[in-house]
Amino acid sequence: MKKEKLAMKFKSFDHKLVDDAVKKVLILASKEKIDYSGPIPLPTKREIFTILRSVHVNKKSREQFERRTYKRFIVFNNPGPKFVEILKRTEMPAGVEVEFKVK
Repeated sequence: MKKEKLAMKFKSFDHKLVDDAVKKVLILASKEKIDYSGPIPLPTKREIFTILRSVHVNKKSREQFERRTYKRFIVFNNPGPKFVEILKRTEMPAGVEVEFKVK
């Protein structure tokens, strides 16, 4: 019997949304009795943008903005096709990107 693995990666700018989406998926996995590893917190990507406050003068006066991308990773061992379909139909919170990868 060939062992399949389903890897899911969650991304969002809000860590609470990522955690809610992960909890939702893990509840589904526990109902279907699927073995999983994770959630593994991946490194947070931090982007900083610097802009001038004034267009014409005051070059030294600047403002900085930051955007953080939070990520989580889960691996499911031997998920059935039924479980994969359930995951695809599950609604995730707005603002969460989910990537599926079957190995």
